[in-house]
Amino acid sequence: MSAVVEQIDFGDPRALTDLSTFVGRARVAAPDGAVRLQAPVPGVLVVTVAVLEGAGLLGEGTVLGLRAVPVRAAPAGIDATVTFASVNDRLARHGVGETTLRVPPTRVSPPWAGLTPPREGWERVGSLEAADLTSVAEQGIAAIAEGAPEGSGGAAVTALRRRVWGAMSETVPPIRAGLAFGAHVLGFLREGEAATVATCGRWTRLSTSRGHVLVR
Repeated sequence: MSAVVEQIDFGDPRALTDLSTFVGRARVAAPDGAVRLQAPVPGVLVVTVAVLEGAGLLGEGTVLGLRAVPVRAAPAGIDATVTFASVNDRLARHGVGETTLRVPPTRVSPPWAGLTPPREGWERVGSLEAADLTSVAEQGIAAIAEGAPEGSGGAAVTALRRRVWGAMSETVPPIRAGLAFGAHVLGFLREGEAATVATCGRWTRLSTSRGHVLVR
């Protein structure tokens, strides 16, 4: 007996193009990463990626990128984490005008997929201009490139990345530099648009009209 193929109908081919773009941007930060697809309520798909994976049991330093997008139909309660490669393979087979994504059957379980940011209880603490966030991200990228020349060991590079992206920015309010990096690499920053900063317990969230970046 063949397994049931789960499908998500976005209702608009442009929405699938947006998903492809989002996954493609996330792969820049995590080439071997994955995407989590959740439908907590009818008509809404929450798409989450890990821009930076944290350390320890609490996932300290984990930076997630999240978008909530409207869909025409999705399996009730679906919560599937699948590799970027498998999603791209599905999208590459789509014809013109396609609106449905056949969810890859093979699931993965990265540590970050067990972290679920709170939906309520967020407190706004300020806002930051896109230009300032871009500057923070670019400074971090340059620091890593300078501090990890070709031939650097994997452990050393990982430690450097965690140190750079875990540092607090000099902005007001200050944020983890990894939040700025996530917003930058995922294309969430738009010139002239401010991003809202909010906190809830151990979490901090940076939000724009294009999506959210969260750090724990």
